[in-house]
Amino acid sequence: MYKQFHSRAVILFLLLVSFLLSATCLANDEIKSRMKARLPALAALKAQGIIGENKAGYLEFRKADKSQESLIKEENEDRRKVYAAIAKQQGANVELVGSRRALQIAQQAPAGTWLQKTDGNWYQK
Repeated sequence: MYKQFHSRAVILFLLLVSFLLSATCLANDEIKSRMKARLPALAALKAQGIIGENKAGYLEFRKADKSQESLIKEENEDRRKVYAAIAKQQGANVELVGSRRALQIAQQAPAGTWLQKTDGNWYQK
């Protein structure tokens, strides 16, 4: 069962990457560009423990400092668009795509990143 789940997770990740790298659609290029531009700021916020990755595949504030709220909102909106495109391609729902992406993010996250378990509890990797 784990192998089947892992295989599906890998497939979803590859679909996400191919969606982001697709040069056939201007909207895809715009999303990819925006997400790439936000990476350094998001990495800094994660390193400071201000934000974490929740179990649904989105960013969530861990500290009261919400000075970068618009940045987080924009990233989560773009993630939702990517998850929706993958869900449409796979005949799945957006929530399933997001939760599977959350598992991938947790595996790849650097030490110190705040992550939410599937049971809702938070931990620092």
